[in-house]
Amino acid sequence: MQIVIIGSGNVAYHLAKAFVLNNIPLAQIFGRNEKEVAKIAEELKIPHSSEHLEDADLYIICVSDNSVEDVSKLISKKDCLVVHTSGSLPKEILAGEYRKSSFYPLQTFSKSKELDYGKIPFFIEAENEEDKKLLFGLASKISKNVMESTYEKRKYIHLTAVFACNFVNHLFSRAKEISDSQEIPFDYFLPLIDETVQKIYEIEPKAAQTGPAVRNDVRVLELHEQLLKDESLEIYKTMNHSIKKMYEL
Repeated sequence: MQIVIIGSGNVAYHLAKAFVLNNIPLAQIFGRNEKEVAKIAEELKIPHSSEHLEDADLYIICVSDNSVEDVSKLISKKDCLVVHTSGSLPKEILAGEYRKSSFYPLQTFSKSKELDYGKIPFFIEAENEEDKKLLFGLASKISKNVMESTYEKRKYIHLTAVFACNFVNHLFSRAKEISDSQEIPFDYFLPLIDETVQKIYEIEPKAAQTGPAVRNDVRVLELHEQLLKDESLEIYKTMNHSIKKMYEL
């Protein structure tokens, strides 16, 4: 089976690498950014192009959500399967007469960060059983966690991921701004962050909550508010309000 990955960003890089490491042949990696796609191809020793899209049985589109529909129009072949890797788009966004599916890896991807691909959950949605079986087979060569998911379910999977990953990372960024402002090494907070994450492997997040808001420690909450301004103050107030509401304080 001829497989082409389309894209040159974080998801395209890691998915191509996962395929190569698990001995799944790639016919090509295709991307508009010649420099980036060439770097990926050189590292992984796979054919590449930014001009000619190779004929394939399966095209995997790994581009930003805003670009998926336009990129899908580059594929004129009808007798093929085309998938996107988005968590928030329906498979029907793919604008062609080919068979359409979604192939969603639930992870945060950065080219500079190594990943254990075997732990990444993959969510599959396909138009027919044959394509579902094919995609399950591919994903199962990479990961032990492969599941079927409708678009309705996948929207909530992606929403949960935004809360659990993107929002949390933004809070890390805000926390580092505060520590940097007082010349406190952010490394000092890494054991606390590690323990916070490790704890939810054993305890429900709601039961693991600590801090002044869950204790309704008004003195500490007011002191902290005096130290903050602008966006960080608004985030602080919003988060504490949410915590209090959850615990009915």
